[in-house]
Amino acid sequence: MACMWVMAQLPMAVQWWLGQGIGNLAHLTMAQRRRITEINIRLCFPELSTDEQAKLVRQTFRSNGIGLMEVGTAWFRKPESLRKYTQVHGYEHVEAALKKGKGVLLLGGHYSTLDLGGSLISLFIEADVMQRDHNNPLVNAIMTRSREQRYGVALGRHDLRGLFRRLQANRIVWYAPDQDYGRRGSVFAPFFGVPAASITATGRIAARTGCAVVPFSHFRRKGSVGYDIHFRPALAGFPSGDDLDDATRINTVIEQEVRTHPDQYLWMHRRFKTRPDPSEVNPYKQPKAKDEQ
Repeated sequence: MACMWVMAQLPMAVQWWLGQGIGNLAHLTMAQRRRITEINIRLCFPELSTDEQAKLVRQTFRSNGIGLMEVGTAWFRKPESLRKYTQVHGYEHVEAALKKGKGVLLLGGHYSTLDLGGSLISLFIEADVMQRDHNNPLVNAIMTRSREQRYGVALGRHDLRGLFRRLQANRIVWYAPDQDYGRRGSVFAPFFGVPAASITATGRIAARTGCAVVPFSHFRRKGSVGYDIHFRPALAGFPSGDDLDDATRINTVIEQEVRTHPDQYLWMHRRFKTRPDPSEVNPYKQPKAKDEQ
């Protein structure tokens, strides 16, 4: 934590440079995460050549290395110091959604700018956040304190009652459903053309509360130090009442955002580990050696 605090005080250009170095080192040493990333890139970008896929894997590690540096910046540095680096687009969509008085579910994704993106949006809106608690109590305490200083309330990812209360109070709640949480409560909707276990909770939350679902994303600029936050129009006609259609729509929205900066997505997560057919082999499962068969 002390090292993260020190690193957070460095100029952003230096942080980016160091982060890329961390990413390069991780690419060389973290064989399991590299393998997961390679599998995801191969599944989601079959149109790329082998060399292009390998390049995207390396870029992904560099982006996530910068993201690691940005965690310290998000936790230990005041967002106001980063205003000059930040530009927001589509804020009018948030304003329009709030006027309906039913709350706003900010539909985010697991981009490598995850924590810093949250810190930056606090410059423009006041929002609560749903989070998965960290396994380390000290890290979790620092993370939660930081987020509640910059947002509003940090809700546990299973705290649906708290989420409903915040939406009923016409609050904005940041929500990212783009991970594999298993078969329970999920349908298999395409993500980059691959069937992926996708939770149905997003549509059910919107149906119960009447909240607006506003997609948003946050990415680093290419070529110069800076960040862009994009708010999109609230999803019209959502939910549809069909869990698969709703999950497909959510995945499509997130995919469209990811394609604008594919290296800045968390491809190290085993997004496709749960398969529609339980007998289907997990794509991340290592084949047994011949002498073990």
